[in-house]
Amino acid sequence: MAYWLFKEEPSHYSFDNLVRDKKTVWDGVENSLALIHLRKATKGDRVFYYHTGDEKAVVGIMEVTKAATADPNRDDPKLVVVNVKPIAPLARPVTLAEIKANKRFADFALVRISRLSVMPVTPEQWTEIERLSNS
Repeated sequence: MAYWLFKEEPSHYSFDNLVRDKKTVWDGVENSLALIHLRKATKGDRVFYYHTGDEKAVVGIMEVTKAATADPNRDDPKLVVVNVKPIAPLARPVTLAEIKANKRFADFALVRISRLSVMPVTPEQWTEIERLSNS
């Protein structure tokens, strides 16, 4: 199992929307590096849901339920989508400011490549975000 972080503007589609809908197709990714990461996501992988915009925080956990396939709504075979379902909200959101202040995240793409919408998360980073959420 791999770990990921997917970003979304909560005014467009929030974690609460995902919980309400019980599943969704994660689409709209166009950045080349983000697409490389999205293509690597496989069924069963865990994903942090990150709210962008004013919130800038990891707010929930979801699971990939179907690996990357061509986006059926786009006429470009390079564009892919994955299916996800919610697992649980975090005990409390972990803000970008907290992550940036923690030296354990010095190599984290969220800190280094802030505009990237899909990125890998190491098991150590995953554990630390969960710890911060529960503190």
